[in-house]
Amino acid sequence: MKIAEILSPDRVSQGHTFTSKKKALEELAALLARGVPGIQPADILASLMAREKLGSTGLGHGVAIPHGRLAGVSKSVGAFMRLKHPLDYDAHDGQPVDLIFGLLVPQGATETHLKHLAAIAEMFSDTAFCQKARASADEAALYMLICAYTPAG
Repeated sequence: MKIAEILSPDRVSQGHTFTSKKKALEELAALLARGVPGIQPADILASLMAREKLGSTGLGHGVAIPHGRLAGVSKSVGAFMRLKHPLDYDAHDGQPVDLIFGLLVPQGATETHLKHLAAIAEMFSDTAFCQKARASADEAALYMLICAYTPAG
């Protein structure tokens, strides 16, 4: 699974400063909405928030992968934000988050959803990749970095 299949340049952003996890998820929902015409950001936010209530999607090491399922979505859509200032995200390791990859999948896409999550988690578990993501000059460089990622081995 290539991340480039679910991401587009207009859904990669950087330089944000948020005062809360909810504010970050609101912006992420707006980015994801760009990839699913006809779906409202508020509906996407509700899906992301419902998933967060089950447990934080903060992976640790400054990374979070908020995700949700939504009726009316026909294919998986991703969005990425690099924050200017790390945000308290209730991550399992207690570390604030500055790299957020959001994933929205169709209501019934269980296996596909899990494959996308696994690929994204693998990418953001790669310390060297995360260092490059944090050092990328701009959104275009971030997009190219994410799309060029290939798992080690």
